[in-house]
Amino acid sequence: MSSFLQSNLLLFIVQYSYFSYTIPSSLFPSSCQLQEQFHINRMQKSGDVILGGLFPVHFFSSISDLLFTSQPEQPTCHSFNVQGFRLAQTMAFAVDEINNNSSLLPNVTLGYTLYDNCAELGIGFRGALSLVSGQEEQIILHNTCVGNPPVVGIVGDSSSTRSIAISSVLGLYRVPMVSYFATCSCLSDRQKYPSFFRTIPSDAFQVQAMIQILKHFGWTWAGLLITDDDYGFHAARSLQSEGAVLKEFVSLNWLIHVLCLYLSGVQKNNDIELILKRQNVTGLQWLASEGWTATAAVLQTPELMPYLGGTLGIAIRRGEIPGLREFLLQIRPDLLDSNSYGKTMVNEFWEFTFQCRFAPAPAGWVEGGGAICTGQEDLENVNTEFLDISNLRPEYNVYKAVYALAYSLDDMLQCKPGRGPFSGHSCATLQSLELWELVYYLERVNFTTPFGDQVSFDENGDVVPIYDVMNWLWLPDGSTTVQNVGEVKGSAFKGEEILLDEDKIFWNFNSKKPVQSVCSESCPPGTHMVRKKGEPKCCFDCIPCSDGKVSNISSKYSLGCTSCPEDFWSNPQRDHCVPKKTEFLSYHEPLGICLTATSLLGACTCAVVLGIFIYHHKTPIVRANNSELSFQVLLSLKLCFLCSLLFIGRPRLWTCQLRHAAFGISFVLCVSCILVKTMVVLAVFKASKPGGGTSLKWFGAMQQRGTVLCLASIQAAICTAWLVSASPSPHKNTQYHNDMIVYECAVGSPFGFAVLLGYIGMLAVLSFLIAFLVRNLPDSFNEAKLITFSMLIFCAVWVAFVPVYISSPGNYADAVEAFAILASSFGLLITLFGPKCYIILLKPELNTKKAIMGRAPFPWRVAEYGGAYRGQRGSWPQGGVTCPSLPSLPMSSCLPLSAPPQSPTHAGPWGKGVYSVSFCLSPRWLSVE
Repeated sequence: MSSFLQSNLLLFIVQYSYFSYTIPSSLFPSSCQLQEQFHINRMQKSGDVILGGLFPVHFFSSISDLLFTSQPEQPTCHSFNVQGFRLAQTMAFAVDEINNNSSLLPNVTLGYTLYDNCAELGIGFRGALSLVSGQEEQIILHNTCVGNPPVVGIVGDSSSTRSIAISSVLGLYRVPMVSYFATCSCLSDRQKYPSFFRTIPSDAFQVQAMIQILKHFGWTWAGLLITDDDYGFHAARSLQSEGAVLKEFVSLNWLIHVLCLYLSGVQKNNDIELILKRQNVTGLQWLASEGWTATAAVLQTPELMPYLGGTLGIAIRRGEIPGLREFLLQIRPDLLDSNSYGKTMVNEFWEFTFQCRFAPAPAGWVEGGGAICTGQEDLENVNTEFLDISNLRPEYNVYKAVYALAYSLDDMLQCKPGRGPFSGHSCATLQSLELWELVYYLERVNFTTPFGDQVSFDENGDVVPIYDVMNWLWLPDGSTTVQNVGEVKGSAFKGEEILLDEDKIFWNFNSKKPVQSVCSESCPPGTHMVRKKGEPKCCFDCIPCSDGKVSNISSKYSLGCTSCPEDFWSNPQRDHCVPKKTEFLSYHEPLGICLTATSLLGACTCAVVLGIFIYHHKTPIVRANNSELSFQVLLSLKLCFLCSLLFIGRPRLWTCQLRHAAFGISFVLCVSCILVKTMVVLAVFKASKPGGGTSLKWFGAMQQRGTVLCLASIQAAICTAWLVSASPSPHKNTQYHNDMIVYECAVGSPFGFAVLLGYIGMLAVLSFLIAFLVRNLPDSFNEAKLITFSMLIFCAVWVAFVPVYISSPGNYADAVEAFAILASSFGLLITLFGPKCYIILLKPELNTKKAIMGRAPFPWRVAEYGGAYRGQRGSWPQGGVTCPSLPSLPMSSCLPLSAPPQSPTHAGPWGKGVYSVSFCLSPRWLSVE
């Protein structure tokens, strides 16, 4: 086909060039003479500007053999095509309507020259060349070639193959050509066809429209039947390139329930009928291209509708042309002169419509009962599709093509000199029109038809695409009809858009629902497709989504699952994301409830003990060793119990910042008070030695308060520096569990946290060491022993806390820290204040000076270093007495020291009272009776 086309093109170009240039220069030096005239059927109307047209008024042609022994005869055409004739008349109507429109092309009269191409490539090509070269037998040459070209543009052709051939040549001279029926996507190549335009959508969009229908109903497994021409081949390649999964009909397996038809004309209808009847193909959903939808009315018969009923087809956009029917009714043979162009076509139409013949009739016509045409027959009284304007599709495209040329001419004539688009801002004129100038305006034309459709061309010369979706309906009475059930539109902004009224669609199945045609069923939610190796795109396996990913929409083309957002996780079905479970030490869970109850219990216990001490503040056991520090210890312990509540509940910024600061400062206050108490005991011990009385002056009430405040201020400074430099903050931790968010407080600076704990530990160890040194002072109630034991518990708790805290994940770390706070706080509370409360409440007889000071009559018994010493009643010398010595341990003198204020003043022998003596280097309070 391609080689034949190329050879014919070369022949025409050579002939045209030869007769245009060689012969005139040799034979006619001052004129050009037309060597051959094209006598095929044509219609013509004069005007200031002429538009050309090519229409298939006949189906077939007869061309004599090219023996080149005599002059070739003109081709003849037969089999009158009523629709082709109506297309030509539609162009004539559009030209008349434009001439009657004062607002479009004023003062310019349009004319036309329309040729019958007889549905033949050679005839159509000769007609196109005749249009652009003109039919004048002789042209007088002038010094300059000026004036209008024979035609300024051509409406046609109807076939893609003919349009390719014609536009390949006319495009060299930039002759505008606007087709109303050529759909091949190859014609969108502006390099090959620079002046080609069309008012029918390209096959590229037709493919998109059909793919939209396939996708709309989920048909991913379909068969394909095409014609072996440009129309079919380009469509098949486009479908495959767009990813449609199609099988050739010859290898069709009956798992396929949808068959796509790309047939360009009625010549294939017999093949379809043969296939349907021989193979008894039922249960198929047919999806037809516009080429078959428009010409397959012969298949819509009661015999074939059981197979073809329910067919969905793409059809050219239907439009309305007001006044066209009235114009068609004006056609009458008797109104035309015998020499008028178009007389032959009108007569053929008249004979075809009324089944008559004009005189002289063919031999045997009258004898066979045939009627003679008078030309007076009435068109309105005959049932003919020629007057049926309810389904104007290609006619509507012809109408738009004529108006596109007219509007581009009008835009050209509206140009203001000095503001034109051409060199030097010049404008084009009819007197010196170059056709490429009209192409410039045609590329930019934009208007709206009376039917409401916008007409404009893109950079490839393609019109804004739109198709109607048609459905072959099989009515209950056995009749058939084709109804419009939707449309497919295309735009540069939204892409393809399909609108279907599914309630109107007739499905030729018992279910009355769309058939399913897939290689693999849609993947259910929660899975994704994995293509089978070597299989088409629609053949795949469904694999469950991995954790944290979902697929919540059944999809044929989703190659993966979607990851859930950060705070979400996939549900067990993997079909949607759900919020991740959250974990923190909550007030509502058992652990949080226990810690909260324990914290409140500890705080209340501190309050009760404080109340007991306040009530019994004048008793010796409360006053012993600075009762003010005891009150401060109780208050700080209460804060320690309460600060553990900050570790319970969802972490917030303020709780994260406050919890460690409150914990650190509260415990430093408590341990500082204990340290000061211990240091006071040590100072008293030193003051009991000879020359050590000055040590007590450094531990007065003000000094004790100042020491506690100073030690607490250091911790406050540590906390402030920590919060300023790297403040603790809430943190969503997903390292422990992917499907769970563990809310915790990030410490910000581990170094700051370590310094805070280290400072508390340092004070605790110091208190422990000092208390351990003075634990054996000779009191009946020695508080140093209690401090030693409490600090031992405190240190043990926090030493164990560090490794447990580090190894505890999530909210358990908060629970461990809260537990450590409560355990150490209870340890301090019980060991320091438990014995005192026991004596105050249950043993009040021990809450006396005598019991507290450890009174004993002479002779007395004192245990020291495992030895027993007995003092003797009597008068002691003022200088003192010498204590008996143990062989294993030298003893020092036992010297009487200053007596307590409550003791009587003595002169001479020792009387009753309480004395402080240094007994073998250990201070004792001795009671003397």
